[in-house]
Amino acid sequence: MDKDILPKYTLFDERVARRPKAPSLRRILKLSLLAGLVWALWTSHSSKSTPRTILSSDRLRADYATCAKLRHKPQDPSGPRERNARYLDGHKPYLIRNASVWTGEPNAHHGVSDGERREQPAYSWIHADVLLHHGLIKRVEADIAAADLPDDYVVYQAHGRPLTSGIVDMHSHVGVSSMFEGSSDDNELSNDITPFVRSIDGFNPLEEHIQIVKSGGVTTSLILPGSGNNMGGEAYVVKHAVGKADGRSEISAEDMLADPEKLLRYMKMACGENAKRVYGKVGRDFGPFSRLGEAWYFRHAFEQASALVAAQDDWCNAADRLGAHKMSGYLPQDLKWESLGALLRGQVLLNTHCYTIPDLESFVGYTNEFNFSVRAFHHAHMTYLVPEILKRAYGDRPPASALFADQMYYKAESYVASEQAGKILWENGLTPVYVSDNPVLNAQHVVFEAAKAYKNGLPYHVALAGVTSASADILGLGERIGKVKAGFDADIVVWDSDPLSVGAAPVQIWIDGTPQYEHPVELKKALHGPIEHQSYLASIKEEVSERSEVIFSGITKILSSTHDATLSEHTHGNVIVKDGAISCLGECENELAAAQERGALVVTLENGHIAPSLTTFGSSLGLVEIAGESVTQDGSNGDENFSRAVDGLAFDAKELHAAFSHGVTKAITAPLYKFGGFYGVSAGFATGALHAQEKGAVWKDEVALHYALAKSTASPSLSSAIGALKAKLIQAINANETDSSTRPEQRYLKKVVQDKMALVIQTDSADQIASLLRLKAEVEAEIAASTTVDIVPHLRMIIQGGAESHLLAAELAKANVAVILSPLLASRGSWDQRRALTGAPLTNGTAIDVLHAAGVKVAIGTDEQLPTRDLYLSAGIAHANSNGKISETEALAFVSSNIYDILGLKKIHSDAILQEFTVFEGNPLEIDGQIRAIADGRGKVSVRL
Repeated sequence: MDKDILPKYTLFDERVARRPKAPSLRRILKLSLLAGLVWALWTSHSSKSTPRTILSSDRLRADYATCAKLRHKPQDPSGPRERNARYLDGHKPYLIRNASVWTGEPNAHHGVSDGERREQPAYSWIHADVLLHHGLIKRVEADIAAADLPDDYVVYQAHGRPLTSGIVDMHSHVGVSSMFEGSSDDNELSNDITPFVRSIDGFNPLEEHIQIVKSGGVTTSLILPGSGNNMGGEAYVVKHAVGKADGRSEISAEDMLADPEKLLRYMKMACGENAKRVYGKVGRDFGPFSRLGEAWYFRHAFEQASALVAAQDDWCNAADRLGAHKMSGYLPQDLKWESLGALLRGQVLLNTHCYTIPDLESFVGYTNEFNFSVRAFHHAHMTYLVPEILKRAYGDRPPASALFADQMYYKAESYVASEQAGKILWENGLTPVYVSDNPVLNAQHVVFEAAKAYKNGLPYHVALAGVTSASADILGLGERIGKVKAGFDADIVVWDSDPLSVGAAPVQIWIDGTPQYEHPVELKKALHGPIEHQSYLASIKEEVSERSEVIFSGITKILSSTHDATLSEHTHGNVIVKDGAISCLGECENELAAAQERGALVVTLENGHIAPSLTTFGSSLGLVEIAGESVTQDGSNGDENFSRAVDGLAFDAKELHAAFSHGVTKAITAPLYKFGGFYGVSAGFATGALHAQEKGAVWKDEVALHYALAKSTASPSLSSAIGALKAKLIQAINANETDSSTRPEQRYLKKVVQDKMALVIQTDSADQIASLLRLKAEVEAEIAASTTVDIVPHLRMIIQGGAESHLLAAELAKANVAVILSPLLASRGSWDQRRALTGAPLTNGTAIDVLHAAGVKVAIGTDEQLPTRDLYLSAGIAHANSNGKISETEALAFVSSNIYDILGLKKIHSDAILQEFTVFEGNPLEIDGQIRAIADGRGKVSVRL
């Protein structure tokens, strides 16, 4: 046999083979003695060192099985199913008859390309029946025949109402955030880098806000850790059905998981200001102090995870070649870096809180350095400025932007923002979605964010997709939720009106095919069908021209309690404005000709409305510009300080410009209190003024005296705070107002007991309001008994806040105490709000309905600057959801004339609608109303061209 075909020898074997003869017996003995000596020396040394490790073959096999899991890249769940994995046997099928259905995807028969679809999405509403069975949507068809239905089905008559998929909120902290410090588990702040913690470990299924959130049509939420850390941890998608009352078998976080097969994982990270604020303390030995430090923390963490991934890959590759049983060590594993390693392997969907261009650019750099993708940047206020940066991110899809519609300017990171951000992103080929960040915004109303995005130019169907199908797709669940389509989970909402209309509320909600309410409260609303697209919303008018004389044509209605009128085509619908005031309504032939001859600007409208301009009450507008930056603020008073707001007002800033551009021409603002709320004398001023010396800039130096019921240094209990206020008022009755030594606070208290100034007290609690009513009666008795106060004993008391005031509506009316609801809709976000009315389908009305019906003097304020720009829409909600009991003009009075009546102020103009007004294209109380002109009573009209 040819020796070349024999197996190769090892080097040792070759040497042995070349030996000419076998060794002698003597040589064998020598070698044996030498081997024994070597063995003895080796065993002696080994006894003094670590014993030789014996590896477990079972563990090696288990480690090798783990290699397959490490290499597996999960796919978004899809494909046909006979039943939803969350379905529980025994739940009956439902047939929803006669619904107007928004399916969540373009109509197939239009046959348009993706590019064309982006320009003009070919979506529409269809009239159909929807069959729910085994937790799935089985059929979406017109007139499903009874013969084709399963046994024992239940019929729900939609009566033509709108039907959509459940709302998907992909940024929420509901269940991990709480009003109670002991129950709040949204941030693990022991370290800046905590990718290993999990939101599910702090998720409380009994958190009341889960049910409140669901009542807004939200069936699914991504529960994220907070943004205090650069790497916050893992997140989970849940459905808002809890326990047997909601059709589930148990009360547990596990039971609420939207994907019970656990095919997908999620993670939260955060850039920028938050982590710097939490950890950035001079002298600390951990945590970033600057964005420079954050970049290091990010890259260092990714490097640790990369090293783990590389070591695991090396082990698995070696085990492939040699066999797991021959490995000299176990698979490298480190729980600290496991989840981050999974992200680098493409097994985790990442959502990152990032506002600014530096943060976005740096994070996009990390994605390309370490090869991982981002599903969405959250908050993302500057993404609209840099779409090209987002498109450079690693992966096969650029990150979406998870936004608020108009929540901005509250910190430096949000100070460069735009209400048209969604529109701009969409036009640049990127995806906007809308989120709550509950409890930052009450997720019950997250659909309202999408509505405001539509109002600001985003196409209707893109806006609605931004809280349904687009959000589901970003979560990797685009073939499970977010659409009304056969084979999708039966998470369905039937609405009382178009979901993007003002005040829209669910009348019934199904999760996995199970109805969530046995007896939901249903508001009585006329069925108007889906919102019709208004072409003027596609081009928001931003260029402003100040004119003293303008001709408005196409005015169809004037909304005013003193000048309520409908101008039909027969009267030509003309409104002539001269010297900043309305001089003629109707045909105005002579005035029209004269104005045209003088060269007046002509603005032609399709469906013009004129409404009163608004006044904001309850925010710190004019005293605080950026809430997170003290240099932009007047500051806060302590117990020993007292001031007037007029002395700290600052004009010509973004918050004031935003208020003015939304038709809020006047503001009433009080000094802030160090312990929360307000303390001092409020001022009334014009939001459009450039400085305090301008004509009409400050229209009332001293409006009212403000207190907040809060525990402080001087009053460590609420009872002592009420007692102290009572003592001050009684002392003021007999005080000598001409005494120059009297403290400023006492002089204003004297005005209060003389009924020359209103007393505004900030509280939400019904218990505190009850105590204040007792205080009022006792002080008025002291006034009546006094010989130094020669007036009718009346304390003009006003409750600011008033979330629980509905519980005392009759008592408030009897005591002649007014309420300025700040805000209109309370979220039960604090202990003092725990009995607030949240509205349909949970409660029959909200506080404003109860107070209005009881005859309480009521107005709508705000609790911060942010909602100021939505005051017309707040009035619209009060009107739309009043079951016809609050008219449009009454609703507008809540945010204008009622405020002056409550405070005892004379109207700035007796014919205010003629000198202070806004001109809208469309109805100001509806979502598609767009402001075209604003007159603030100072002789000019700001016209948007």
